[in-house]
Amino acid sequence: MTPGRPQHIHLIACCGTGMGSLAGMLKARGYHVTGSDQHVYPPMSTQLAAWGIPLYTGFCAAHLQPRPDLVVVGNAVSRHNPEAVAVQAAGIPALSFPQALAHFFIQKRHAVVVTGTHGKSTTTALIAWLLCQAGYDPSFFVGAVMQNFDSPFRLGQGAHFVVEGDEYDSAYFDKAPKFLHYRPRTAVLTSVEFDHADIYRDLAHVRSAFVRFVQLLPGDGCLIACTDQPHVRELLATVPMPAPVQTYGLEAPADWHVTACHPIAHGMQVTVCYRGTFYGQFTSPLLGRHNVQNLLAAIAVTSSLGLSATQIAAGLTTFRHIKRRCEVRGEVDSVTVIDDFAHHPTAVHVTLDAVRQAYPRARLWAVFEPRTATSRRAIFQQEYAAALQLADRVILADVYRKEQLGDTASLSPAAMVQKLRWQGIPAWFYPTTEAIMAHICREAQSADVILIMSNGGFDNIHQRLLAALEQRAAARREAPGTVPQT
Repeated sequence: MTPGRPQHIHLIACCGTGMGSLAGMLKARGYHVTGSDQHVYPPMSTQLAAWGIPLYTGFCAAHLQPRPDLVVVGNAVSRHNPEAVAVQAAGIPALSFPQALAHFFIQKRHAVVVTGTHGKSTTTALIAWLLCQAGYDPSFFVGAVMQNFDSPFRLGQGAHFVVEGDEYDSAYFDKAPKFLHYRPRTAVLTSVEFDHADIYRDLAHVRSAFVRFVQLLPGDGCLIACTDQPHVRELLATVPMPAPVQTYGLEAPADWHVTACHPIAHGMQVTVCYRGTFYGQFTSPLLGRHNVQNLLAAIAVTSSLGLSATQIAAGLTTFRHIKRRCEVRGEVDSVTVIDDFAHHPTAVHVTLDAVRQAYPRARLWAVFEPRTATSRRAIFQQEYAAALQLADRVILADVYRKEQLGDTASLSPAAMVQKLRWQGIPAWFYPTTEAIMAHICREAQSADVILIMSNGGFDNIHQRLLAALEQRAAARREAPGTVPQT
């Protein structure tokens, strides 16, 4: 429910990237915004403070005084949350996060919705930046921080709203996937794989969500779909499409495909054809086959919205990617530490492949934390082990909050280590972040690359490891041949 003219909007569970960004957008629109969360910590807590948004620690019915006109409930909130209970008892209008985003910001704009198991954030960011650089002045909402803006969102005056469409559910009272609320007119489907094992039973259940989404497109809309993905091809072949479809992929017969791709300093040079005709040559700052696919999707979308190949090429030269996607966090003593959000086995594989391409002569370490609802379970244990074989050294962290899984079969890092060793890959399992850092500080050599993969904070291992490596380097300078205890 939404009141006609709300003035005060309160957000429950406000410190996540999505909810915090929504709070900032509402504040920028002139609403009085308050929020609450159980785990209040930087960077979102400091960002909310910078926006002038009061943030309550914990959940309490008293946080609803004075009474807000509307409450937005995050999907991490259960129906037993004290504030959620108080909202219902008081009859205060409430919306889920995607309902609020659609109601206040998308409305009748041309919604460009990027969906799929992989590549959503990067593809959304690419499209948003290219439209910005071409003068379209779009609004956008990305599930990660765009380095070009140092923000996950922007409110523009143009006709387009570019949004990352997540298939996760919306709220305890709104179990629909988020992307069903976003009123797509142009849509991207990057891939369909099994994920989010806490809410989806199997691949067929995931597929059904994407089928519902593509059928929302109007007749004058457009679906841009990646036919490199077998489950996308199957969906296109078996589901009636209400809108025209353009396909993309690394090779023909995809409508948008690549005829040449060459690595260059700090990126790739890609030659693109559209339905057999040369379209343009583009220099991309991104690496890896998966990012060629993301680039093709962005080219297809922006071309359909009226950008020329020249405008697209110009925009790409200034794109700075998003945070936590092969982000170099620092280099100490010629050891490079990279942070990446990869958590699905497919993402782990393509991320390792991209880093290998960027550092072909380096000894590559993969440090992986099983943290998502899917990766904590044993569902993809063999697939993770296969993906991690692309590294020269592998360290596995313990399953995040494994005690919460109950009787659910948990992923076994120890078994994965054993399998990797059978394949000739040096691998170790450590139950603490401190032990992981100690091992790396003992063994890391000049020119090594440490790729850390997790969808969470991972105990701030990136900065702590860089500090420990700096300590090691200082000790070596003072007393060559010694290594400090970490």
